[in-house]
Amino acid sequence: MLDHLFGSRTRVKLLRLLLTHPHDEFFVRELTRRVNEHINSVRRELSHLEKLGLLKSETKQRKKYYRVDIDFSLYPELKALILKSRLTLEKQFIGRLQDMGHIQHLTLMGYFVDDMSSAVDIFIVGSLPKKHLKNLLEEFNTQFGRELRYTLMSSTEFNYRKDVTDKFLFTLLNSPQVVVVDKLNLKS
Repeated sequence: MLDHLFGSRTRVKLLRLLLTHPHDEFFVRELTRRVNEHINSVRRELSHLEKLGLLKSETKQRKKYYRVDIDFSLYPELKALILKSRLTLEKQFIGRLQDMGHIQHLTLMGYFVDDMSSAVDIFIVGSLPKKHLKNLLEEFNTQFGRELRYTLMSSTEFNYRKDVTDKFLFTLLNSPQVVVVDKLNLKS
């Protein structure tokens, strides 16, 4: 959707990354890796965004760093638009995840609830083909602007960990989260 609106897939990826991390600084090669685009297109789009006034740059130790100018007049509107598009992307991701196999419990945490201290971003109890899950995550990693971390447990493993009071499991269950599927009635 935003690709058509903004005219450039690279620009959309950069906006999504930069506007969701407004206080971070990035250098060109780092941005190139994070958005998985060619360095020349990243440089071109950074130049456009800097001329527009959305980005500020600073050279440190022979590297040029970019960050969002939060005083830019359209910053609040652009950030709101990116966050709304992120919701659409998350819905697509969840839908494809649910179509992949049998899920008894699915929670979104970490990236999805802006809790960067979380050990994972997605917690799944169920049976999903790991290869398909990995492919789906790789596809969406560039769109989300980061590598999504996940934990997948079978119901047997989940019950065992629950019975032995596994610290990792209880840390996950007590973390800030959005419950998408709860056939195990964990939140009742």
